[in-house]
Amino acid sequence: MGSNNQQVKDLVIVGGGPAGLTAAIYAQRSLLDAVTLEQEAFGGQTILTSEIDNYPGLPHTDGYTLSEAMRSQAVDLGAEVRMEQVTGISRSDEDGIFSLRTPDGEIAAKSVILAGGATPRRAGFDGEEKFASHGVSYCATCDGMFYRGKRVYVVGGGNSAAEEALFLTRFANEVILIVRKGHLRAQAAVAQELEENEKVTVRYLTSIVSLEGGELPTTITFRNNETGETTVETYEEGSFGVFVFVGRVPASQLVSGLVELDPSGYILTDERMATRTPGLFAAGDVRKTPLRQIVTAAADGAVAANSAAAYLGRPVEG
Repeated sequence: MGSNNQQVKDLVIVGGGPAGLTAAIYAQRSLLDAVTLEQEAFGGQTILTSEIDNYPGLPHTDGYTLSEAMRSQAVDLGAEVRMEQVTGISRSDEDGIFSLRTPDGEIAAKSVILAGGATPRRAGFDGEEKFASHGVSYCATCDGMFYRGKRVYVVGGGNSAAEEALFLTRFANEVILIVRKGHLRAQAAVAQELEENEKVTVRYLTSIVSLEGGELPTTITFRNNETGETTVETYEEGSFGVFVFVGRVPASQLVSGLVELDPSGYILTDERMATRTPGLFAAGDVRKTPLRQIVTAAADGAVAANSAAAYLGRPVEG
């Protein structure tokens, strides 16, 4: 079943973020024949973070530096990591072997850890897809510099939206936070920081209805969610942008038929990161968890790899 007549792998780790790379490190501790596959960039969403102050032992670092340190550590320990997209995962009822489909063929594995994280959720207004990467962004760290001295609208009322709005004040002259409800869901300390920042304005009970324009947006239409009234603002092309932070969509579609999902699409696991399918584990932001941070994703990866090793009869002790 293996791709290119290869042997069946002990473990395939799908996703090269903090959860996947930590799993790769722990898989090496168990001497598993494992491979970690990442379709975009090792580090996942972490590499987009400009400042990280809450990862123990590495204060005042950034996402790229931390991600590269994790990847290098895994490789130095002998882990096999490579850029490759997984397009499907199935499991044989006969022998319990997993088959992972990739553009280069199939990979067979005795166990799988899904650590694909989650991707930004769309807000759903007209013109969002048209102007994606051309006036609409989902990453303040990536695109904030393009709005130096300009106006930006930030969609969302949670911690991510509030924190990204504060980050964007480094570049933009004016940051308008668009909150569809009558209150913020952000932590009190972050909300207070927003209120005290003279560059930030919060519009409650407001949603963006549409963006219009040519190559870049020029017209933005808002709706008052209490009255239903709409207002239109028009600016010069290239003078403003919209940043969307309304949550994330977990990358659980690859195994949707093999696991239980919560209403938001996150994978349900037990404390050992095991799903309802024997040999299939989930770690990091793709699973239901009370906290989604780099440190918790790394912890998930360690537990998942050890659980996979135990499933294969080779647990790490201590």
